[in-house]
Amino acid sequence: MTKQLITGLEDGEAAGYVFLCGEPERVPRIASTLRNSKKVRQAREYTIYEGMLEGTRVTVASTGIGGPSAAIVVEELTNLGAHTFIRIGTSGGIADGLEKGDFIIASGAIRADGTSRSYTWPEFPALAHHEVTMALVDSAVRSGGRFDVGVCFSVDGFYSENKVMQNGKVSPMSQSGYMPSFMRDRLADVKAMGAKNIEMENGTIFTLSTLMGLRAGAICTISDVVPWHPTANMLDFEQNMLDCIKVGVEGMRTLISWDKSKSGEHLAVSKL
Repeated sequence: MTKQLITGLEDGEAAGYVFLCGEPERVPRIASTLRNSKKVRQAREYTIYEGMLEGTRVTVASTGIGGPSAAIVVEELTNLGAHTFIRIGTSGGIADGLEKGDFIIASGAIRADGTSRSYTWPEFPALAHHEVTMALVDSAVRSGGRFDVGVCFSVDGFYSENKVMQNGKVSPMSQSGYMPSFMRDRLADVKAMGAKNIEMENGTIFTLSTLMGLRAGAICTISDVVPWHPTANMLDFEQNMLDCIKVGVEGMRTLISWDKSKSGEHLAVSKL
């Protein structure tokens, strides 16, 4: 199969190195940091650009929201030769001490999504690839910004999983205050487990990358803290996202450099 079923991508339209993001509108912003960037394809929630980084072709693609759409674009890009993925996204901060605008580099994910479970056992770990994590940490250190590294809480339900503070109490975000009893303490539980942030794609992306012999990692900005409540820290989100993109792009630059130094050419990740 050359033309992919959902994205419509064809042979030659995907690079080995890929940036992923949720919002289609963020794709051209990431692509603008590359040389000779151009739009390749637009289909449904998938906006796809390409450009050059360190003399190497790179793809930038949106995933849409959540695991199902993320899995599709990872599958179809991998069918066309993609092997290394960095997700640049947004998330809600869970751990104490995190502030809006901080970056979280995910070392792994608590798989509370449904898509990854359709691929493998619930016990299978969702791990970021160590090389991608190392490259992102190196980039974040050099950026001088605030960041942390750790496990994220990867979910399917935005309104069902997130909570707000109302009158000093944790309340559901879902319509009419609906919240089943088994959801009541979820955020407190994952906070006790050491989760840094909550987001909706990493669990799926990390699971698929491990199963398929790929490399994947993620850096997410803390766009808000959960339970959601007003904070004194005002965030210039546009500048903060540009800073997050810069860290992600420099991380990919490092990976490309490392790969070239290993073999003198791009590696097939399945052989790493």
